[in-house]
Amino acid sequence: MSSEQVAVSKRIIFFSLILYTANLGLFAQGLTFSGLLDSSVSLRAGAVDSPAFSYGVEEFANIRMQAKLKDSATFYGAFNFIAAAGDYAAAVEQMGGFILSTQPHTGVSPTSYADGVNYIAAMELERLYFRLNGESVDLDGGLMRLPFGYGQIWGSSDFLNPKNPLKPDARPRAVLGAGLSWYPNDDLKLLGFGAAPRNPFEQSGEGGLTGISMERHWDKASLQALYSFESPAYGSDQGIHRAGISVKADLEVGLVMDALYVYNHEAWTEIDGLSFSLGADYSFLDGNLIVLAEYLYNGVSSSTAAGFSNENYLYTGFTWRFNDYTNVTIALISCFDDVSFTPVVSLNHDLFQGATLTVTAQAPLDRDLFSGDGNRGELGPIPPDRLQPLLPERFGHYFDLSAKLRLRF
Repeated sequence: MSSEQVAVSKRIIFFSLILYTANLGLFAQGLTFSGLLDSSVSLRAGAVDSPAFSYGVEEFANIRMQAKLKDSATFYGAFNFIAAAGDYAAAVEQMGGFILSTQPHTGVSPTSYADGVNYIAAMELERLYFRLNGESVDLDGGLMRLPFGYGQIWGSSDFLNPKNPLKPDARPRAVLGAGLSWYPNDDLKLLGFGAAPRNPFEQSGEGGLTGISMERHWDKASLQALYSFESPAYGSDQGIHRAGISVKADLEVGLVMDALYVYNHEAWTEIDGLSFSLGADYSFLDGNLIVLAEYLYNGVSSSTAAGFSNENYLYTGFTWRFNDYTNVTIALISCFDDVSFTPVVSLNHDLFQGATLTVTAQAPLDRDLFSGDGNRGELGPIPPDRLQPLLPERFGHYFDLSAKLRLRF
C-alpha cells in the first residue's frame, strides 16, 4: 500500500471515529475533551554516521475524550497527532514509522506516516475503551493501559510497558484487552485481566495473556502481587509464567521494591528471568531538595531486558525547587557492567497555568570517550557493535539538547 493510500485510509478511520463519538454524545450525559500540545526543538552533536550537528522540530498533540453513559458506564478515547522534521523525522523513518512507545527497540510495529513538503505527519489511536461501574465491581475492555508495580524509574513489574529513564516523556502504549476489578473494601483490589498477543496477526492464540493481581493499601504502605500466563505456541504445552511483587512504604524515607520473575520452561530460565529494582527518595530543606535513587538488576530474559542489555544499573537524581514555578533536576543513569553513564539535566518552569517550558540536556559518557581504548558502553555516545543492529535510530551522539513547550487544555 502506498503512502497516499495509507494516508487516505487513516483519514477515513479518523473521521469515522469522529462521527462515532459525535453520535455517542447524543445519548451520553456529557462528552468532554482535554489534551496537551508539545512544541519541541532539539540540537544534537552526532557521532559515527550521524551529522556533526543536527536539529529537530516536532509538534505533538494528545487529544483525550470521555463520555458518561447513564450512571454506570464511561467511554474513553485518545488520539495522538504528530508533525516532525529533522532528527525527530529521521528517528521515525529509521524505525519504519511512528514511535510513541517506551520500548522503541523491541520491534513494536509503528504506524505509517505521510510525507509533507517540509515535514512528515502521522496519527495514532492511543486509547479506545469502556468502563462499566458497579458498587464493588468494575469491568474495563478495549484498547487501554494495564499498568503494574510502583517502580518510579525502571518499572520491573510493568512488563507490558517497561519504563526507560532515557525517555521519561515517552507515552506508554495501550494493549487490546480487558480487566475485571473487584473491591471487597476500600483498601483491597482484586483484578483478573487478559490481553491479545503482541503479534496482532496471530490467530492461534499464541502469546495471549491472562493473569490476576492483588493490591492492598495501608496508611503508610501498599502491596501489589501479580501473576500472568502467556499461552504457548500451537502444539506446545509450555507457556511463559510471570510472577512478581511490588511494595512501597511512606516512612521517613520513601521506599519502593519492584520485582518480576519470568519463567520460560523451553528456555530453562534461571536467575536471568529476574528483574529487580529497589529505590528510595527523601526530601531535605522543607521539601525543596528531593533525592531519588533506584537500583535495577536486569536479567537477560527478564521483563526489562527488552530495553537494556546489561545487568546492573543505578539511577540517581536530585531535584531542587526554586519556587512553586521552577525546578531543576540533575540525574545520572549508570551501568556498572560496562562502566557507562548518561548524565541528564532538566529545567522545568511554569510560564502560567497550563503552560510549562522544559529544557533537557543529555551527554552520554563511557571509557572509550576519554581513552579511545574501544571499551564502548551501552549508555555511552557510540553504542557497542553488539547493540548497533538493535538501535538503528541511535547512530550515536555526544550531546543532546531539547526544549519543549507543553500546553494543557
